[in-house]
Amino acid sequence: MSLFSIFGCAKNSAPAYPQDTITAADGSPITVTFFQHASLAIDWLDRRIYIDPVGENIDWKKLPKADAIMITHSHYDHFDLSVVETLRGKNCEIICDKTTAEAFEHDCTTMLPGDTAVPFEGLSVKAVRAYNITDGHTQFHPKEREDCGYVLTMGGTALYVSGDTEDNDDVLALRDIDIAFLPVNQPYTMTVEQAVRAVKAIRPKIFYPYHYGQVEEKTDIYRLVRELAGVCEVRVRPME
Repeated sequence: MSLFSIFGCAKNSAPAYPQDTITAADGSPITVTFFQHASLAIDWLDRRIYIDPVGENIDWKKLPKADAIMITHSHYDHFDLSVVETLRGKNCEIICDKTTAEAFEHDCTTMLPGDTAVPFEGLSVKAVRAYNITDGHTQFHPKEREDCGYVLTMGGTALYVSGDTEDNDDVLALRDIDIAFLPVNQPYTMTVEQAVRAVKAIRPKIFYPYHYGQVEEKTDIYRLVRELAGVCEVRVRPME
């Protein structure tokens, strides 16, 4: 019996964006909202988490305030300080990599790969190293900068949002991941082949390709779905 279900409606009080609702291991609903590219929101137990909230065409002021905000790295398509300040709620914890932390005047939780945090009761977050390994591409996300992806565990379910990375050893070593978001665009992150290899190593129950589009070289999403048939469920959502 599958632990997961899909549901697609947004709250009436906020602008409508595509959503999936996933049933966690303990029966609680986890709702993922898809904005664009790498920007997501996660709702769980009346708490809202934003990950890499960026986008000029999104009316952030009309969206719910954050209980936690997580930034993977400081590139413009992942980090916008004005959006973070707009979304910051009372007692909101901001979690970010060490480079992004330098931009904050307020307190934030700086994460290095391997670090863990508990932004609020029931949610644990572990930082995973994010970096490129392909010759000629390592300058985009160098290992030594210590960018982060995050594994969020809530309701007994582990959700991995990778940030910008390739299929490096840190990614391939992940286990017990239920839901995985992996980037698939060139030349900055994974190729289709790399994403397939990463998914086959991690073995999530659900894989969401994200961070694709907005570059000249288009990602063959249909090929990605074909090559992962029988490996896990692949859910393609509008993230261009």
